[in-house]
Amino acid sequence: MNRTPVNPWPWSLPLGYNQAELLTGVTRQLICAGQTAVDATGAPQHPGDMRAQLALALDNLEAVLVAAGMSLAQIIRLNVYATDVDAAMRNFDLLGRRFGPLGIAPPMTLLGVTRLALPPLMIELEATAAD
Repeated sequence: MNRTPVNPWPWSLPLGYNQAELLTGVTRQLICAGQTAVDATGAPQHPGDMRAQLALALDNLEAVLVAAGMSLAQIIRLNVYATDVDAAMRNFDLLGRRFGPLGIAPPMTLLGVTRLALPPLMIELEATAAD
């Protein structure tokens, strides 16, 4: 798969994402359900701790990708749902730490929501991946 960033304006680059990406040579696509801060039994973890929840949601997203024979490097779209957008933004460095070394900046949307499926959850990551 080849990724060509499309950025008519450069303002999103310091925030860690491209406005769009043109993909060519895609052979597989994986649509992931939203991943949250739950353990292997589905029990919510880290109530009230946005940073810990974001880190675990990233770990869980990576686990889904690995189970499909992919990695975070194949994410082509990321939607982030947060019950507290300001707290999510304060912890977005975690996304940069995971995606930066991979050399990717997938198109991303951050949406504030009233709540997620389970009340203790504060953040959810929904991704599409391709290779």
